[in-house]
Amino acid sequence: MPKTVEYIFDFAAPNGYLAWYPLKDIVARAGAQLTVTPVFLGGMHKLTGNAPPMIRDAGVKGKVPYAALEFQRFLDRHGMDRFRMHPALPFNSIMLQRVLVAAQDEAERQAIVEALLPAVWERNIDCADADAVACELAQAGLDAQRLLAATQDAEVKAQLVANTEHAVERGAFGIPTFFVDGEMWFGKERLGQLEGFLEGGKP
Repeated sequence: MPKTVEYIFDFAAPNGYLAWYPLKDIVARAGAQLTVTPVFLGGMHKLTGNAPPMIRDAGVKGKVPYAALEFQRFLDRHGMDRFRMHPALPFNSIMLQRVLVAAQDEAERQAIVEALLPAVWERNIDCADADAVACELAQAGLDAQRLLAATQDAEVKAQLVANTEHAVERGAFGIPTFFVDGEMWFGKERLGQLEGFLEGGKP
């Protein structure tokens, strides 16, 4: 039976963009399955006491510049030359995350990720602009009207909260986080370890 990689995901994390594309390749090579669990990163930070790295590490001499170097190395290694840091970072991703929750099934959820990741991290759309988001969804052949209307549903709102709380209960504190067979990996730097596990190695 193929393993399932659960990706704890929020559009607001630039590392979420970086991890998505190599992760898909790893899952395909391993013959595994991928599921996306939308969470609200802002809520996760509040629950865990975490903060965006550029804020959390601002007082540590040398750490933020080194993190930027490693970030660029990852972009270069994977040929991600279209990535552009969002000028509004850190921005509120609540509407985008509710759109993900409102997906009818896993296939639609991943299609939404595919449609909106480039919009956010390559073209830097305003993530609070419903019209801009609707345009991106519609261009990808998705039902923008249904998905955006659902962001106001009480059940959708509650599910996003529940997803976030459950992820934190299991140990998640940031994005990207991955779970396989109850084991957790955090960060794009752990993708190699995750692949090894999928191939039969130890966590």
